[in-house]
Amino acid sequence: MSPLSRRHLMLAVASMAATATTPRIVFAQGTMAPAAGPFTLPPLTYPTTALEPHIDAKTMEIHHDRHHQAYVTNLNNFAKDNPQIAGKPVGDVLGDLNAVPEAIRTGVRNNLGGHANHTMFWQIIGPNGGKAEGDVLAAIERDLGGLEKMQNDFNAAGGRVFGSGWVFVTAAKDGKLAIETRPNQDNPMMDGKRALFGNDVWEHAYYLNYQNRRPDYLKAWWNTVNWKVIGERYAAAKAGTLGV
Repeated sequence: MSPLSRRHLMLAVASMAATATTPRIVFAQGTMAPAAGPFTLPPLTYPTTALEPHIDAKTMEIHHDRHHQAYVTNLNNFAKDNPQIAGKPVGDVLGDLNAVPEAIRTGVRNNLGGHANHTMFWQIIGPNGGKAEGDVLAAIERDLGGLEKMQNDFNAAGGRVFGSGWVFVTAAKDGKLAIETRPNQDNPMMDGKRALFGNDVWEHAYYLNYQNRRPDYLKAWWNTVNWKVIGERYAAAKAGTLGV
């Protein structure tokens, strides 16, 4: 065997060995059956058509059933050999990623962050979402200059996210609100905060209807916001009981 052929053989063997020891990452385009495990995809509490015309049914179906399911499937694959990632609250894991084994740390960051972000997202949108009122409206007026200014600043921040990411209104432990952005699937829990609500500005959240018109999507999205749920989340954030 020539030295070149021997080198190719050694590289192929090394590649197969690495593949055998690395958890399989599932992408949203995949059609494999979901991996069983401790993580589950939360069902939508409304039909996929409920947010039209602002968010179309096909986008909702792909976003929830494929993209979010892919994060859950990947987490269950990680958990087969690392059950500790499912044995703690999501916020504890995301808040201390250095405690996650290095081999899966990036995967857990991306997929557990994505799972947390989307679980929140499905909760804070829905039909017949009412209007901002009570304590949460008072906090918006106190910390963010009022509802209209908050919405304009939130949309502007979401429009400035380069590539893929999220725009959030975060709640600190003392109830103070702030508008913040995160890249990719990073979540405010990584910084010891909680997302009161947030909007997904990955293209998979809007591209079928809006193509490259992200500002149009950001404006239309407010028609889907469920202020009743956001008010409940604000009360939980102040009480220290808000999960994802």
